[in-house]
Amino acid sequence: MKTPKPKFIFSAGGTGGHIYPALATADALRDMLPEAEILFIGAEHRMEMEKVPHHGYPIIGLPIQGIQRRLTLKNFVVPFKIVASLLKARKILKQLKPDVVAGFGGYASGPVLRKAAKMGIPTLLQEQNSFPGLTNRILSKKANSICVAYPGMDQFFSAEKITLTGNPIRSEIFSNSISQEDGRKFFGLETQKTTILAIGGSLGARTINESVCAIIPDIISKDYQIIWQTGKNYSYNLCNHFDAAKNKNIFVQEFIYEMPQAYAAADVIISRAGAIAVSEIAAIAKPVIFIPSPNVTDDHQTKNAMVFVNHNAALLVKDNVARESLGKTLFALIDDKNARGEMCENLKKLAMPDAAKSIAKKIIELREKKLNGR
Repeated sequence: MKTPKPKFIFSAGGTGGHIYPALATADALRDMLPEAEILFIGAEHRMEMEKVPHHGYPIIGLPIQGIQRRLTLKNFVVPFKIVASLLKARKILKQLKPDVVAGFGGYASGPVLRKAAKMGIPTLLQEQNSFPGLTNRILSKKANSICVAYPGMDQFFSAEKITLTGNPIRSEIFSNSISQEDGRKFFGLETQKTTILAIGGSLGARTINESVCAIIPDIISKDYQIIWQTGKNYSYNLCNHFDAAKNKNIFVQEFIYEMPQAYAAADVIISRAGAIAVSEIAAIAKPVIFIPSPNVTDDHQTKNAMVFVNHNAALLVKDNVARESLGKTLFALIDDKNARGEMCENLKKLAMPDAAKSIAKKIIELREKKLNGR
């Protein structure tokens, strides 16, 4: 009897931190099973509806939305949208009959994994953070397998379900063959000058931007260079310490698509501590100062960063003191070559660049167990 064609559903969305790990895993799975049919399920009108098709995978949107933290009429329709999403998820699952459903976070993962588990379809959960959110803690009870990025997650999940895989990151990041010289040339910078990379996510981080703005005069006076991603919600024109068009030591842009070049160019990185940013920085092993966002559930960015701080692989500056403290911490790190070298070595020990392949193997393993009736 011929083995049926492999079919999988991936659910991810809301932010790049959920979408890109799912896409990296889908690519790894397709490399292992070229004949596999992979469908994504996301939330209507969210960024996954654009990013996933652009990457070459089909996606269906659910009408799901989250509860707003402020009082708004939009919250009254949430229960109805949850019911509609559960019904639509069930319909999709019945039509496709996937071998395995994998959830990577985002609004749509809840109804999709919940329905899949009820229908007896094997499910895999990928948790990116060192402190899981409430939804994943609930979904984990019915999941067959849970892939995590940090050790010690058995305090949240059943130990027998856990596999430590790391977070899937884009292959172009960890297979980066761009030299530091070429990275700097790409951004029009000098090849021999100490270079700082400041990133705060695609939307930007006000604290990082205001802190960077405050130290621009020192960066210029010390003859350092900076690659600065401000995010679309912050204009560098608000920083009146420099003229971007005239100062050759500063490359500033709302969004940097060419992250392999930016990482290659950097001597030191300033970043938020989202799960994927942390995993990418570990993979490229560059000295880093994390400024965790305080505006996230359960303060999980601080918990992510502390895993690295506790292994002497990163420094942490709290958001509420960053405007006053970043410069002192940054310039001390640049001056301490031994500390930077130790940090790089410790980052390499924590990096897990094969995460996407490891998770894809777990998905295949769940499919094989299903086919064998186990």
